Order: sequence, then C-alpha cells, then structure tokens
Amino acid sequence: MDERELDADLVDRLRAAFDAAVYTVEGVAERLGAQGNQALGRNETTLAFRRTAAGDPLDTLIRLFLLQRAVPRELAEKALPGALDQMIALGIIKEAGHQLAAALDVRPYAEDDRHWWVVADLTPGLDGRREPMRPDYVLGIAPASLSLVKLTVPIEAEKALDLGTGCGIQALHLADRIGHIVATDVNPRALQLTRWTAALNRVELDVRDGSLYEPVEGERFDLIVSNPPYVIAPPAADERLTYRETGFAGDAVVEQLVRQAPQHLTDGGWCQLLANWASVRGQDWQERIAGWTGDRSAWVVQREQLDPAEYVELWLRDAGLHGRPEYTSRYDAWLRWLDEQQVEAIGMGWINLHNTVGSLDAEEWPYEIEQPIGPHVLDRFERTEALPADLTGLYLTMADDVVQETAGPPGAEDPATIVLRRQRGMRRAEQVDTVLAGFVGACDGDLSVGQILDALASLLDRDDLHGDYLPKIANLIREGFLTS
Repeated sequence: MDERELDADLVDRLRAAFDAAVYTVEGVAERLGAQGNQALGRNETTLAFRRTAAGDPLDTLIRLFLLQRAVPRELAEKALPGALDQMIALGIIKEAGHQLAAALDVRPYAEDDRHWWVVADLTPGLDGRREPMRPDYVLGIAPASLSLVKLTVPIEAEKALDLGTGCGIQALHLADRIGHIVATDVNPRALQLTRWTAALNRVELDVRDGSLYEPVEGERFDLIVSNPPYVIAPPAADERLTYRETGFAGDAVVEQLVRQAPQHLTDGGWCQLLANWASVRGQDWQERIAGWTGDRSAWVVQREQLDPAEYVELWLRDAGLHGRPEYTSRYDAWLRWLDEQQVEAIGMGWINLHNTVGSLDAEEWPYEIEQPIGPHVLDRFERTEALPADLTGLYLTMADDVVQETAGPPGAEDPATIVLRRQRGMRRAEQVDTVLAGFVGACDGDLSVGQILDALASLLDRDDLHGDYLPKIANLIREGFLTS
C-alpha cells in the first residue's frame, strides 16, 4: 500500500465533496429508504442499487463505496472533483476498464451529534460473494468495535491508548475528550488506514507500530481501550487473520493485556477490553481471570459462552470459509487443537479494570442492557469502591427507575415472589422478601439504614436484622437500586 499521507489539500477536497453530496449517515439513509438500508445491513445491495440510479454525486458515492459497484469515470469526477487522480494514486480507487471501482471503503459514520468518515477495507460478503479475507485485512465499523465504544467510561483525561486500533474507530470517539491519543497496531496496513481516517476527520493521533505494550514502554495512560485479536485459534501463521488472531497460545494475549495494564495506567486509570477467554477443564473461568487482575479493582462480564464447535463455526464463517473446500479440514483441525488445550467452552464479554486496590467481580449476564453502558460501568465502580465497612449510618434513596413486580395466588395475604427491577444500566432484577422490599420502600433519605432496620425489627417483632440484611443492602447499593 502507498504510504503517502492524505495531504491537507486532498482532505479539504474530499470533505467538501462529501458535504456537497450529503454523503452522511442521514443523507445515505434518506436516499436508500428504510427497506434499502435494512437490506444493505444484511449485505444485499440490489434495492440500494435501484434507488441510486439518478447519477448525482450521492448516488455515485453510494455505489462506489457502499455497494462496491463500478461507476463511469465522468460520474466519479463529478462526485469527487479535483480528488480523483490522487485517490487512484493512493490506491483508494482503482481503474476497472473504462470505469472506476473502490479499492477501499470510505463510509460515513455518526454517533450522537458527531459525524465522521472511516477508511477501511471493503465490506466482505455483499450479495453472497464470500471470499477468504487477505491476512492483513482491516475491519471497518463492526458490532464488536461499537460495543467497545459503548462500554468505554465517559471520562475526560489527558492521555489514552487505543491498543490494536484497526481502522481507528475508538480513537475517533475519544478525540473530543482526551488530550493526547496513542493508537497502536501490529498491522502496517491498519496503521496506514488509521492515519487516513484521522486525517480525513482532522483528528490528531500519535500512531505507532508494535505489539501489546511494546510501543508505549515506560508510558502511563488515564485510559486504555482495546478490541484486540482475541480469537482463540491454532497459531498457524499462514491461516491467521491479523485483525482477530495472534500467535499467542489460547487466551494468552488477553491475559498479558490485563496483567500488564497496571504498569501502563496512571493511579485510578482505566483499562477496558473486549475479550474471549477459555473455560479449561478443571478450572473455574472466574478464578483464572482473578489471577490476571490480581489486587486491582475489576469487573468482568461474560455476555455469551459457546461450546468449541459453535465457536469454530462462528469464526470460520467470519473468515469467509463456509462452503469452501478447506472448510472441513480447518474445522476438524481447530476442534482437535481446542481439545488438546483442554478447552471445554469459550466465554465472550468485557474486562474492565480500574487501577486501584480492590477485587474481581466476575459474572455471567447474557441479558439485554442499556446502551451506552459506559456511564453505568463508571457509576458501578464508584458505588462499589465507595461502600463503607459500616452501612448503618448511610441515608439512602431508591433509584427512580426501580419498579416492583409481585406474583402469587389471588387473595393471598403476601405475594409468593417480589422482584425489584431496574430499567437502566444492566437492567438487574433482584428477588427480595417482604422485609427487604419494605426496607427499600422506606428509603427516602429521612432515616438511616440502621434506623430503618431497627424500625422493621420492632414492627415485625423480630431480632436484630442487621446481620441478615446488611449484605443484601450492600448489593442493592452496588447495583444502583439504592443511592446515598
């Protein structure tokens, strides 16, 4: 790939062309209509092609980059005035006979009130055309990268590290609240496209080549985010896709990222990863990860767990190998390797580490959550780390999103079950008894925890309730049902 940068003049021309054509998320959505957009989201381009037949600049840009269709040169020149020859020279657009085709994907992207354009490799699998990816393929805007965006704690800070930057999507989201961003990757192609994405969006990035923390040795960051190559696969170099696989054994790449994170974080800094981890025969997965996080405050959430066969099928399809001659042999070899590694299942989820003394909370939570979840992650750590040893002096109020659900036979004096459910954050549901439900209902900030428990004990003619209920109250505080 040509290593020249997008110079300021070309950036100005491209931005002006995209703005003039309204080549934005909203502009594309309006042009394609609901059905066309939905079909394109399923990698089907026929409807979108039919709705971009007028030949204006927006139609041309949609066909060129989003639909991967060749366009006449004269239409491309109208859509990209003064920029076309440079884009061909840089390898962004290629000549296809008397027409032009995209060699890279340049697409609009938006979040809240922010608008960008992202440069990546072409989206695979359009209209069922599934071919194996090149080893140094650079993934564009994908569900996993957006999950990390939504997971990231919403802090403003001086310095952040986007480790394994890919096309640079994490860095874009950090740019308006982080003073200095370092973006690293082992894939030179990814670094090139990240530079182009940053230039096109006028974002300053410190882009560096290297593995894990090698490019930032001796430096510390307030925030580290990473969507690393976490796929647990046989370390065969000739079959590896750089964006998702490494030569590390098993989940060792994630382990090293977590173990070494405190050395590269400021006091109170954050490290947040998307990750896969192995459930190894004879070991508890939570205990394995506890060995990685040590004495740091951490919260790990397993969003999904797959058996080895499901896992192999998922990633072989992702690589475009389903239905190809090598599919069966690759499938069998991968399964054999996982069995040799004693892997019973693979967990998929998040690892959040706060660089302060604490412990690990590791759980399974496959249920629907609020998005973005990052603000809740920050709040939960703050609530957990601020819990005093003695809760009795706290004055609590019930969160405004808590609802109570009861079930039982009609006419019964007491319900058979009482569930408190939050509508925000992780959307937890906690089954409680009548005492704890009564306690939560009494939390209006007027009485302390100790006073409410004592009043309930007197009302119910029961012995001291502190020992039984203080741990349960602590959990309700941690999960945001109660706030001080």
